[in-house]
Amino acid sequence: MLSFITEKQSCWDRLSAEKRPVFIYGMGDGALKIMAVFRERNITVTGIFASDEFVRGHSFEGFRVQKLSEVEAEYDDFVVVLAFAAGYQEIVDKVHSIASRHTLYVPDVPVVGRGLFTYEYCVENAEKIQKVYDSLADDYSRKVYANIINFKISGRIEYLSAVTTPKADIYRKIIKPSLNEVYVDLGAYNGDTIRELLEFTRGKYAEIYALEPDRKNYKKLSKFTADMPNVFAYNAAAWCTDTELPFASKAGRQSAISVRAETLVTARSVDSIVNGNRPATIIKMDVEGFEREAIWGSAITISHDSPKLMVSLYHRNEDIFELPLLIMSLNPNYKLYIRHQLYIPAWETNLYATL
Repeated sequence: MLSFITEKQSCWDRLSAEKRPVFIYGMGDGALKIMAVFRERNITVTGIFASDEFVRGHSFEGFRVQKLSEVEAEYDDFVVVLAFAAGYQEIVDKVHSIASRHTLYVPDVPVVGRGLFTYEYCVENAEKIQKVYDSLADDYSRKVYANIINFKISGRIEYLSAVTTPKADIYRKIIKPSLNEVYVDLGAYNGDTIRELLEFTRGKYAEIYALEPDRKNYKKLSKFTADMPNVFAYNAAAWCTDTELPFASKAGRQSAISVRAETLVTARSVDSIVNGNRPATIIKMDVEGFEREAIWGSAITISHDSPKLMVSLYHRNEDIFELPLLIMSLNPNYKLYIRHQLYIPAWETNLYATL
């Protein structure tokens, strides 16, 4: 069991044993999460650096933020710990360039929730992980699944670069959208994923239902879809039932349901929204760690209508096995695929379910 998991030692353990200087590359929430684990494991941070063009003499967590060129001039050999997400080719290329000169780790810390993704964590959940692996529809999905898990344990970016798939390939070879889709977009942001789908349908569709809980993002979404017929946009979160939820608005895509938030937002289930209307044919779920609730809110639709699914697998540690198993339990007829699009760390790792 789990023979496809070859990494047994976590990047945290390797960093704990390091004798060389350890520098964190980047600032922000990711760096704070990594530094919290460093404190728990007594890993010493030598300093913080950013790309030369971003350094303006500021400090972070008591460290003067240095330029990479400064660090390279002072130290012949040091370890780099990447602490931000890279989703564009230019930034990914820069990260790979640094990795070619220095030992580089990208520690996996969950976007939502607690705990670390280690080999021991995989052993604890071995039966579920193996079941997902065995249920995947093609060899490439199994390779992606194995590489993502080995990356999450080791923090080594070569596992990601070996299984990165262009978005166009996913649409053309797996989703294969028709010109008559009823598309449900959960976490619609500003309409970017609607635009993405329409690129592959020559702008054709039957109906679109779009849910976006963040008020500012919803305004952008509404503006984008204002002149589009048969588009129904909701300023609402995707959930397992129709209710209200505490919601924390943040910049861009990072807004999310939060028990500490004081603002309430409307929450809707897919089953409620499409009830009595044409059946959904594609459902996309990227809802910042609450995909499980969104799936339960789509349970009748998934079981009865078998829409194609596009589901994020990277917000919580358990998503990579719990979400595929949940979908299989609701509709065992699905073929399940996993693909990773260009991103460091293992964000944009998604599950695709089709008949």
